[in-house]
Amino acid sequence: MKSVYDSWFGAARALSTGQIYSTLRRLERDDLVVVSALQAGDGPDRKLYAITDDGVEELESWLDSVEAPGELALGTLYARVVVSLLTGREPAEVLDRQRRAHLTRMRELRSNVDGSFESTLATDYLVAHLQADLDWIELAGRRVEKWGRS
Repeated sequence: MKSVYDSWFGAARALSTGQIYSTLRRLERDDLVVVSALQAGDGPDRKLYAITDDGVEELESWLDSVEAPGELALGTLYARVVVSLLTGREPAEVLDRQRRAHLTRMRELRSNVDGSFESTLATDYLVAHLQADLDWIELAGRRVEKWGRS
């Protein structure tokens, strides 16, 4: 189970083996999964779980729900640009450094894709968020130039 989870979410959403066991116990307690078989091995018997009808219903409900967009918070990058303006420093330099860091991270992400569907999908998601930041960096740079603040 952990290896499948890691293939989809990897280091971006770390999951310990203990978390898996506690979650399975909670799901079993809530009648969302049941132990369907025991499998003998070198150590303790391994439990094989099956999802119950209630579990399927809960999963479908979760999949059908819409993720509410989070409250937009002005991040650290925005704060750095504002503080540079307030202190008479060059916001364009802040934006340039951040642009380089974002581009470097995008290259790293793209070079680490292992070709699997899971890895490609995760990389696309992360790169899209970095691209949104880059779009803001470019827009902020144009605004800083327009108002003669650099």
